[in-house]
Amino acid sequence: METRAFGRTGARVPVIGQGTWQMEDDDRAGAIRALRAGLDLGLTHLDTAELYGRGLVEETIVAEAIAGRRDEVFLVSKVMPSNATFSGTLAACERSLRRLRTDHLDCYVLHWPGSHPLEDTVRAFERLIRDGKIRAWGVSNFAVEELEEVLAISGPERIACNQVLYHLEERAIEHAVIPWCERNGVAVVGYSPFGNGRFPSPRSPGGRVLMDIAQDHDASPYQVALRFLVRSPSVFTIPKASREAHARDNAEAGKLHLTPGELRRIDEAFPLSAEPASLPVI
Repeated sequence: METRAFGRTGARVPVIGQGTWQMEDDDRAGAIRALRAGLDLGLTHLDTAELYGRGLVEETIVAEAIAGRRDEVFLVSKVMPSNATFSGTLAACERSLRRLRTDHLDCYVLHWPGSHPLEDTVRAFERLIRDGKIRAWGVSNFAVEELEEVLAISGPERIACNQVLYHLEERAIEHAVIPWCERNGVAVVGYSPFGNGRFPSPRSPGGRVLMDIAQDHDASPYQVALRFLVRSPSVFTIPKASREAHARDNAEAGKLHLTPGELRRIDEAFPLSAEPASLPVI
């Protein structure tokens, strides 16, 4: 599995990881097996959040999947904005650590911009680093204006990542967010890379392009999509897979190499739309 520098944290992280959003609705045993299969295949970037299943995903799925394998995993969790006061962030992190049965997170992320002062959240993140509870911190669903605000508070080289919506039919982050992150050494982590259940149909024009390219590589259209999304050196993606077969399919995308011509074909099939007034989120 290809790895890249994760911002300026010093960590090298697989370009393709594993997301766990809505996994509380899946067969628990199957989801655990899928996550473990993903770890076996090098998908060691594992993302979760206190929001997911109100802690159930951390406690009953992720903790079980990484049991005995914690040292292999780049483990990320997220604090809800409603908890992101100084003391609330510290307490939320402790709860996640207990649920995950670990003594540290590799990255701790503010799930989306909220109403509490960012100064307090950043101060809590830095305290957690000093206390050895987390190794880095980041944000999620932050537009450039909000990233600038965090940067002004934290100073350079503190924001590890920005998790944002990114799939073939939603490429808004290419306008400003990815360029900003690349200038400032911030990793971009694209979530919902398959469009949250709305992957292009093989009967659509774009779907036919993906299928043609996939057949040339003995790959799947999903693998082609993932490889396209991580074509920029700062970008990672965290598809969810609650079945082992899906985890294997995702992992194979890490070995795929698309030609410049193939990248152009995908770009033309799923053109970048005009920059929206606000950052798209789910």
